[in-house]
Order: sequence, then structure tokens, then C-alpha cells
Amino acid sequence: MNDMQKWVEIYADGACKGNPGVGGWGALLQYDGREKSIYGGEPDTTNNRMELTAVIRALETLNRSSSVRLYTDSSYVQKGMSEWLASWKAKGWRTADKKPVKNADLWAQLDILAQQHQIEWIWVRGHAGNDGNERADSLANQGVAQILGAMG
Repeated sequence: MNDMQKWVEIYADGACKGNPGVGGWGALLQYDGREKSIYGGEPDTTNNRMELTAVIRALETLNRSSSVRLYTDSSYVQKGMSEWLASWKAKGWRTADKKPVKNADLWAQLDILAQQHQIEWIWVRGHAGNDGNERADSLANQGVAQILGAMG
């Protein structure tokens, strides 16, 4: 890729109150000076499922094949996509110790979406002042609040 290439920058994050518990996901998408924020939640989920959902929902918003820099504070998501996925698929969605891969439904969905784009998976430290990550975290917490409000 050359420097003239336009990148879609995505910051994705998940949150969970209790694990499992009420969860939220959020993503901030930036492209060519524009921004889009998305978020949502689920009443009974895990933090890892929300981290994956944030990335899935963000990639679903892209309407054409894109060059993406995807920032996540989840080493589970970053390593899963960069290191573990090919092996899991080759082993029929089993881990190295032959156990079923947790969240295989979401990993399979993410795998299909990721193949439509050129994605650089970038891990960032959570709660360390990265503006995009802080905003994604805030969106994920809005997702939690939305579910808690609906349950209220």
C-alpha cells in the first residue's frame, strides 16, 4: 500500500458489567475527515463477546472493500485474528488442546467480514489516553447503559 491510500481507522471496544453480565460494544470509525459512532448492548453476555461484536458491527458498516487500521485494547481479538484463527479453522474450530473454540460463532462471522478488507490489527493499551480507544470505551458503556435502562 502506498501513502496515498485512504485508510479507514476503526477503534472498537467492549464492556461488561459482570462477566458474564450486561454488556455493551462501541466503535468509532474515521475516514477522510469524517466520523461515525456506533454502539449497542446485550443483556447477558461476556466481555470477549462484546469485544468481538464491536469489531463485527464496525466492519459491517463498511460498504466496500477497504484498507482498515483496526485498533483494539483486546489482545484476545488482536491475537485471535493475527495469530490463532488460521489454526482454529484448520482444526475444525478446535484449540491446540482440542477443545471447541469459545465464541466460534462470532469468530466465523468476523473471519468472513475480515476477508472482504485489508486489515491491520493494532493492539492499544486500554485506558491509557488513546483518544480513539477512550471514545470507543465510552460508546461501549453507552451500550451497557442502554440495556440497563431498558431493563430498569
